[in-house]
Amino acid sequence: MREVLAQLVTRVANGETVGLGTVVGTFRSAPRAPGAAMLVAADGTVSGSVSGGCVEGAVYELAQQVMADDTPVLQRYGVSDDDAFAVGLTCGGIIDVYVERVDAAGFPELPELAASIAADEPVAVATVVEHPDPDRLGRRLVVWPDRVAGALGSDRADDAVTADARGMLAGGRVGLLHYGPDGQRRGEGMTVFVNSFEPPPRMLVFGAIDFAAAMARLGAYLGYRVTVCDARPVFATAARFPDADEVVVDWPHRYLAAEAEAGRLDRRTVVTVLTHDPKFDVPLLEAALRLDLGYVGAMGSRRTHADRLARLRENGVTEAQLARLSSPIGLDLGARTPEETAVSIAAEIIALRWGGAGDRLSLVDGPIHHEEAQPAWLSE
Repeated sequence: MREVLAQLVTRVANGETVGLGTVVGTFRSAPRAPGAAMLVAADGTVSGSVSGGCVEGAVYELAQQVMADDTPVLQRYGVSDDDAFAVGLTCGGIIDVYVERVDAAGFPELPELAASIAADEPVAVATVVEHPDPDRLGRRLVVWPDRVAGALGSDRADDAVTADARGMLAGGRVGLLHYGPDGQRRGEGMTVFVNSFEPPPRMLVFGAIDFAAAMARLGAYLGYRVTVCDARPVFATAARFPDADEVVVDWPHRYLAAEAEAGRLDRRTVVTVLTHDPKFDVPLLEAALRLDLGYVGAMGSRRTHADRLARLRENGVTEAQLARLSSPIGLDLGARTPEETAVSIAAEIIALRWGGAGDRLSLVDGPIHHEEAQPAWLSE
C-alpha cells in the first residue's frame, strides 16, 4: 500500500470513495509481493500495481464493482484457473488479491496511519479478508507497538491479532494469519492480512569517494535510508552526496558504535566500506562484524583483503565473524566505473537477501523469484 498511500490519503480526505486492491498471498513465481497495491478512483484513474500488468484489467473491473456494492472480495488469479489467460497471469504464479472499498467513514484511522508511515514510526494494518460472518469481513485494526485503533468484532479476536501483528511488525513481515471465527488460536474461518510498515532499512556507506556517491544513489533507489560517513570534512559534504539522506563527519568506527548503542541498526542494515585505508577500515570492520547486521562488505584488492584479514585476526575477530565479510565487495560483473561497481555491490546485497546465486537466469532452472533468505550467521 505504501506506493499508493499518498493518492489514497488525498482522495479520501477530499471525500472520494476508491477501490483498493492488495496482494495478500502469493504462490510460486508471483510477480508482486504481498502488500503490493492498486488504487482505482471513481473517475477511473489507476495508480499502483498488483501484478506488473498481468491482471490489472480484471482487478480494475472488480474494484469498480466493489465500490458500487461495498462488498469486499478476495479473488485468486493464476495459471491453475480456467480463466488464467483471460486475465493475463501467464508468469506461472498465483496471487490472492483482496479488493475493498475505502472512504473516510470506513477507514477513520487512515490519516494517523499515514502520519506514522511518513514519520518512520512502525505500524501495521490487520484486515479481515475471510470470515463466515459478512459483517466481520473488512474490519481492521491499526497496530502500533504501544497502541491500537479499530476493532475486529470481539475482544478475543482483537487481543489475538494485536499480539500476532506486533510480532510480525517487529520482524518486518507481511502475510496472512488464520484463526477460528472469533479469534481462536486453533480453528479456521477467519483469515487476517497483516501489512507491516516499518522504517526503511539503512545503508551505511563509509568513505566519501566517487564510488560512495554512486552507491548512495543506487541505495536510495532500492529503498534504503542512506548515510554517508567519513572523518574528513572536506570530502563529506551534502553537496557531494545529494542522494544520501544524511552525510556525517565522524570516525567511521565511532559513528557505527554510537548508532548500534542507540538501537538504530538491525538485521536489515547494510554496511559498505569503501575507504581503502586501514586506519579507517580495520576498526570499522572489527566493530561491524561483531554486530548482527544484514550485510558487511569492504572494497579493495585481494591483497588488501588478505592484509585486512590478518589485521582483524590480530585484533581478536573470530573466523565465524570473518565469514560474514563480503570482500572483495560485490558480484563478478566485470564492473569498472563507480556506477557499475555500485550495481555489482547492490546485486550481491540482493542475492544474499533473497538467496540468489548471481547466475544468469537463462542458464539455470527453478523459480525466478525467491523467498527471503536468512544468511547462515543470523541463525547462530
